[in-house]
Amino acid sequence: MASKGLTVQQRKSIFSALVAAQDAGALTVPESKKQVAAEYHITKEQLDLIENEGVDKGWPPLDD
Repeated sequence: MASKGLTVQQRKSIFSALVAAQDAGALTVPESKKQVAAEYHITKEQLDLIENEGVDKGWPPLDD
């Protein structure tokens, strides 16, 4: 599963922040991942797991 210690709602919030950062287009994908990981105090590996989980499950904003 995704990051231990994080609730589904927390993971969804992180995923939403990542999608928003990437959609804004101000940063590259790696830069946006680094920014979101730092903002939420998680590792890049945790963020990758959350990103994959969000895509697989169609979390918002993907379901909009």
